[in-house]
Amino acid sequence: MTKVITYGTYDFLHEGHIRLLERAKALGDYLIVGVTADDFDMARGKINVRQSLMERVEAIRQTGLADKIIIEEYEGQKIDDIRRYEVDIFTVGSDWVGKFDYLNEFCKVVYLDRTEGISSTEIRSQHQSLRIGLVGETNIVNKFKNECHFVNGIEITGIYASSKGVLDRELQDLASKTEDYVDLLKKCDAVYIASKPSEHYAQVKTALESDVNVLCESPITMTVDQFKELSDLAYERKLVLMDGIKTAYSLAFNRMMLLIKSGIIGEILSVDTTCTSLIDIDEDNPPKHLWNSITAWGPTALLPIFKIFGTDYVQTMRFSKPLKGDDDFDLFTKISFIYDAGVASIKVGQGVKSEGEMVISGTKGYVYVPAPWWKTDYFEVRYENPSENKRYFYQLEGEGIRYEILSFLNMIKGRKSYNRVSPEISRQIIEIVGNKRELQNGSIF
Repeated sequence: MTKVITYGTYDFLHEGHIRLLERAKALGDYLIVGVTADDFDMARGKINVRQSLMERVEAIRQTGLADKIIIEEYEGQKIDDIRRYEVDIFTVGSDWVGKFDYLNEFCKVVYLDRTEGISSTEIRSQHQSLRIGLVGETNIVNKFKNECHFVNGIEITGIYASSKGVLDRELQDLASKTEDYVDLLKKCDAVYIASKPSEHYAQVKTALESDVNVLCESPITMTVDQFKELSDLAYERKLVLMDGIKTAYSLAFNRMMLLIKSGIIGEILSVDTTCTSLIDIDEDNPPKHLWNSITAWGPTALLPIFKIFGTDYVQTMRFSKPLKGDDDFDLFTKISFIYDAGVASIKVGQGVKSEGEMVISGTKGYVYVPAPWWKTDYFEVRYENPSENKRYFYQLEGEGIRYEILSFLNMIKGRKSYNRVSPEISRQIIEIVGNKRELQNGSIF
């Protein structure tokens, strides 16, 4: 009996897929079809897959062409599968010619011509078209616009910005065509808000009242009561209100959280995060739309602490260095948290520089994430015996923003599990970031 194996994502299974499977089947007597797992696709930078793994597996099963269906979950699995199932022929589409020649050592490799005129990318675009507007004046808006190009079915319809200074040429041209914020909302199914935090509440509320879904850079509001009001409004109107912390959608960050929860370093006793930027600030005339330290970096720095320890801390201690003449603008803030089970701390700064690392300490070892930890594609698990240390590498595309956009898209489609920042974490971030007991002259409470 001749065994044949092939692999693919098979998103929105179409005629081209089926013809390829039929020709693969004709090469032998027994066809094994490998379907790529969601995490494996993301690790390879393929983030525009619309259907879940189970939906794609079921579609392959219904063709009746596969004698066996397996899941591809890691790099190098093809060799393991060929050996495990005693495969005679590996086959794949001709657009991969030469890519898998190394498998000739283990079996025969056959490249099959693909069906002309049929594209999974085009089919995905037909299944989803989301008109999204942008709001804000910071460089993150430029990055968000660029990352939208990597997610099929996203159309940027305009931008509302009170200042065009840092926007790229494309966004400046779009901004000139948008009269005001309400005008932008008329052209949108969803809006991404990255304006100054003090403006978030009014802008989010207006969007939701206009039946527009919202992805808002954290913090969504500056008070817990405002957040509850907006959350209730989104629920009533069956809209998505999503907290924008791109780190939450990084594959490395999520894999690290899973490892920690599994007990790989024992009981967690301490979490310490640092996020700083050394930027030029004219203390006598600070930029109008510059975020202060706690709003710019606080949500990111707080995320792993609340993911690990939860939000029920017992006590906090806080120190801030305010900008001269502006007590609401902190150049630097350090906050310590005391929990029943451990301690945690954050250091954030817009006018100070420190090593932007994260250290998570446990009773068996610790996790070290080098700077900048919030954009990591790599972390280490370290032990008393250095020979037991292990390094983990995961591909990160677009600082996590494109995965965040895709998650937002999936939530709008009704897949609520794609939200990586729970409402409770969002609420507690607001409680900390919006706390007006800002420390006068570097005092401590």
